[in-house]
Amino acid sequence: MKVRSLAGLKAATMACRECPIGEYATQSVIGEGSAKARLMLVGEQPGDQEDLQGHPFVGPAGKLLDRALEQVGIARTDVFVSNAVKHFKFELRGKRRIHKTPTQREAAACHHWLEDEIALVKPAALVALGSTAARSLMGRAVPVMAERGKWLEREDGRKVLVTLHPSALLRVPPEDRDEAFAAFTADLAKARKILKP
Repeated sequence: MKVRSLAGLKAATMACRECPIGEYATQSVIGEGSAKARLMLVGEQPGDQEDLQGHPFVGPAGKLLDRALEQVGIARTDVFVSNAVKHFKFELRGKRRIHKTPTQREAAACHHWLEDEIALVKPAALVALGSTAARSLMGRAVPVMAERGKWLEREDGRKVLVTLHPSALLRVPPEDRDEAFAAFTADLAKARKILKP
């Protein structure tokens, strides 16, 4: 089935059961932002808050991403922000839903939805936030720490900037957070020129 709009993508992903994750999530979470964005940022999957609210990057990692984008002069309204996987994978611990990394098979099942988004938005370039996003965008494993801050090229010719997922910064020891945030913003700053050709 050909997806012709973001609304169509939302409806299709809400009904998707190509992997088990969709059955347990509250809803699918597709990308948001400028529908004609030159730059698209792709994370791993929605988190707990994203799953409940239905919007990408609205939880703690999203707030950190917003702060980083603002620092490098990228307005979130100028970009399109999405995830490689459209449903939240979690395990219950008491009443808390704890994030679980999607398997390669689960991410692969969702891959065509991400490609539909790219086809609809037509970004000039993409930012891969973490290893799941990098693998989905590049079609192969990408060693994020070795490739971070570098531009890679997809088969379709689009450039992909590789960096960490902002949630990784939330796990850094407090004494190292300023340095980790500075390195993250330095990576994102390389994508800013895409917005102002």
